[in-house]
Amino acid sequence: MKKFLTVAAIGALIAVSGCGKSETAATSGPVKREAGNWKTDVKLVKFEVPGMPAEAKDQMTKMMESASGMDQCFTQEQVDKEDVAAELAKGPGNGGDCKWSKKDVAGGKIDVAGTCTANGQTVDMAMAGTMEAKKTDVTITTKGKVPTGGDMEMVMQMTSTHTGPCKAPATT
Repeated sequence: MKKFLTVAAIGALIAVSGCGKSETAATSGPVKREAGNWKTDVKLVKFEVPGMPAEAKDQMTKMMESASGMDQCFTQEQVDKEDVAAELAKGPGNGGDCKWSKKDVAGGKIDVAGTCTANGQTVDMAMAGTMEAKKTDVTITTKGKVPTGGDMEMVMQMTSTHTGPCKAPATT
């Protein structure tokens, strides 16, 4: 069960690291997001795992929602180098591997689907939403079989908003 949760979490991490990055410019090409401070909110819309104890479900919910309210600063250089399609191609860290059957990240829209494998577990992932210069809104759906039998499904909504210039680091 723990390995399976790791795979589900990897799906969330792909979303946070790869798809939270938006792109912007011409309507036909990828959208580049604006440099500055971005705040990300994560909402667990659905989380169903047969046979999972309530405490473990609560822990997973808290882990996902703890990513909410996260602030990240992106410099102009980082934004210029961003490439959502390349990030998706890399897949998750920790030896995970993703094969995307659909990878449409252009014109302010994101529509991605595929299969990711990590720790011997395989999950189907789909990400759909919008990307703009100052906001991204993506819904991530992860589905798979749990080792104990049955189907798991997790749906998260991740919204990132440009909140202004990067905040100066606190000095101690």
